[in-house]
Amino acid sequence: MIEFDAASYSYTGGELLSEMSLTITPGAFYFITGPSGSGKTTFLKMCYGALLPNSGGLQIFGRDVRELTRDDIALIRRNIGVIHQDCQFLDHLSVTENIALPLSVSGQDRLSDNLNLKELLTWVGLKGRASALPPELSGGERQRAALARAVINSPELILADEPTGNVDWDMSQRLLQLLIELNKMGKTVLLASHDLSLIRLAKSQVQARVLRIANKRIQLAGADL
Repeated sequence: MIEFDAASYSYTGGELLSEMSLTITPGAFYFITGPSGSGKTTFLKMCYGALLPNSGGLQIFGRDVRELTRDDIALIRRNIGVIHQDCQFLDHLSVTENIALPLSVSGQDRLSDNLNLKELLTWVGLKGRASALPPELSGGERQRAALARAVINSPELILADEPTGNVDWDMSQRLLQLLIELNKMGKTVLLASHDLSLIRLAKSQVQARVLRIANKRIQLAGADL
């Protein structure tokens, strides 16, 4: 699904991620952990083609990212759902309209896989907030709306950048359960988090793999988490 081959990424100030060689396999559940500033967000951005490696190779869905046109990347991203850390919405649109935006962008008028918008809102627990505007939502509601927007096109791959970082433990568990449900439906999930309790909870329910970023390298962590 995604393959890094000795890939490195550098900012102006120096190298951030170095010599990454790993494969993200279909249907797996991954945690990406590491200290703040270690490169978790950068890694996720590379996974959907927003950033390209400065050296080494990177393939997304079997395509070399350096050979992709802007249109190619746009098509690939329809198969990738991203939950950003900051949960940006259009404040003048309702929750329902914000969630449905990816459908309009991709030229669709209904949900794929025979799911409808009401069912999706019910699934994330926002049925009663369908007409609310984003400023009226709590932090947990915003994260669930972001999750719904990320999966509305039924993507194969879901990337979540610390979606539980600004919510309480109960909401963290609820968000995790939604991601686990998606994984059990066959979706590949990459979840950036430094919350070891959340990682242990996930590992008790699915075969979650933990990728740890340390010293600019990314590696599969041991089973002691």
